Order: sequence, then C-alpha cells, then structure tokens
Amino acid sequence: MIERPRRLRQNPVVREMVAETRLHPRDLVLPVFVAEGLDAPRPISSMPGVSQHSLASLRTVAEQARDAGLGGLMLFGVPQHKDAVGSGATDPGGILNVGLGVVRETVGDDLLVMADTCLDEFTDHGHCGVLDDRGRVDNDLTNEIYAAMAVAQARAGAHVVAPSGMMDGQVGEIRTALDGAGLTDTVVLAYAAKYASAFYGPFREAVQSSLEGDRRTYQQDPANRLEALREIDLDVQQGADLVMVKPALAYLDIVAAAAARVPVPVAAYQVSGEYAMVRAAAERGWIDGDAAAMESVLCIRRAGASVVLTYFALELAERLSGLRPARH
Repeated sequence: MIERPRRLRQNPVVREMVAETRLHPRDLVLPVFVAEGLDAPRPISSMPGVSQHSLASLRTVAEQARDAGLGGLMLFGVPQHKDAVGSGATDPGGILNVGLGVVRETVGDDLLVMADTCLDEFTDHGHCGVLDDRGRVDNDLTNEIYAAMAVAQARAGAHVVAPSGMMDGQVGEIRTALDGAGLTDTVVLAYAAKYASAFYGPFREAVQSSLEGDRRTYQQDPANRLEALREIDLDVQQGADLVMVKPALAYLDIVAAAAARVPVPVAAYQVSGEYAMVRAAAERGWIDGDAAAMESVLCIRRAGASVVLTYFALELAERLSGLRPARH
C-alpha cells in the first residue's frame, strides 16, 4: 500500500499538527441567567452545573469568563414581575439591563457583553412578543418594542444585541433604532434560523417561563431547510453583523449551509437540552462527559460556526487553557 492515512494519526503531536478544525476559548460564548431578588446562585435542576445568578455572583462569573479568555457572555434576565407587554425589558432598572451594566463594569472591553433581545422572559404569557386581541403575536408592534429594548441594552453596556424572537423585519427595525440613537457601534447578532425545537425544555426552567401554547407560528419548522436560508438572507440584507442557528447539534446541516452562503460570521447555540443530555448521560456513567462536551463543540465549529454559544464554555475554555484538568 502506498497510501496509509493512519500515518497521520499515530500520536497526539501529528494529530494536532494536521487537525483541520481547532477550538480556542475566544470561539466560545457562555449563556448566563441573572435573576431578580437573589442573594446567592440558585441551581437549575434540569441543567446540572448551571445556576440562576444574583448580581454579585454574576460579577464573579464575568470575571471567570474574562480570565479564561472566553469570547463573550450572553445574558438572560429573570424578573420577579411580568406583564402582558414585557415592560421590564425596556426599563433601565430592569434586571437584564442592570445585569448588563454589572458585567460591562466588570469586564470592560475584555469580553463581549451580549444581550438576549426578546420578550419571552418578561411577558406573563411567555411569548416572544405582545399579543393582539385574538391572542396572536403582533409582529410589527413587537418589533417596535424590540427596537426600544435594543437601545436600552446598548445604553446599559451591551456590545452585542441578539434579537431571538423570529419576528419578520426585527433586524432592520433594531438597526435603524440603534443608528438613530447614535449607537452605530453596537453589533447585531441575529437569531436568523431559530427552530421550534423540543431541545429547549430545560431553558424554560432556567428563565421560569410562563409560556401558554407554543411558538410554532413564528419559530421555524424543524422540517424546513430552504426556509432557514431565506430567513438568513433577509437578516443579512437588513444589517445583521452575525447570524445564528439554534439549536446547533441537531441542525449542523443548517450551520454548514449558512457558513457557505453568507458574507458574515455564523454562530450556533448548543441549547439547554443538548447540554442536559450530555450531563445526564455522564452522570450515569454512560459516556465520558468531558470528552463528549469537547467533541460536540468541536463538531459545531467543524460544521462552519465561527462562534459557539454553549453552557460548557467556561469549563472548555479552562481546559483548553490548561486551567482545569479533564475528568476521567
């Protein structure tokens, strides 16, 4: 035999030298939940190792993320009080905006401060927008609130706003509002292909969701691929600086198609259910959890994602930097 591909796999040094995909802490973004009224972190039962944070513990997590060299921190707010229009989302004193200020004060420009720009955590009905008199999400009125929300988040300290509600035209409305407020440097990371997925289950506990019904009239059908590409194209045309595919692992074909198609970086979100499955299997001894976490995120990068949002971000960054040994 002339060709023996195994020659390039025979030891760790040669494998690392010829590796086609590499993972660096700067590729990773840690999603974090900050809850109003907490004095200490509150564990999320369906997401072992993840907690809702107080403002004090949020500062600690931000410092850890900065020191580990992460690319960013995506913040979600969990308010004590909700209403039909999600008024806490635009309130400068709302928990998410206060949390953004705490993180930005802590890390400055050493870590990208990212904000989830959506109403679902703030509405008493749990939908991503306001409802009309027939109980349907009002797309255009919701976009007006998203625009105000994005401006409030940027003023609070967010480098990046991330509209995730899948409203038609949301990116254009937000970009116009930011530019009109003189916030032209604020980055828009569009959840361009967000699917109505069963893998979001644990997230509902994390944000104490009060959702009634489902989100299938505005989030994408898992059966559709071309629709995702159309959504991605529209968001780029409206001014998105980055586009996101969510979930990640079950939609790697969409990640790859987006990366091959658009002239902006592609992000992918390894969601709560994808995280929880690895954790649960590892706790039962069925898989090597550390190896599975690293492999899963590496595969998302290999598919074409420049940025990966994952609840494993901090521990993976610490392992990549030699700050944390792998468990066996």
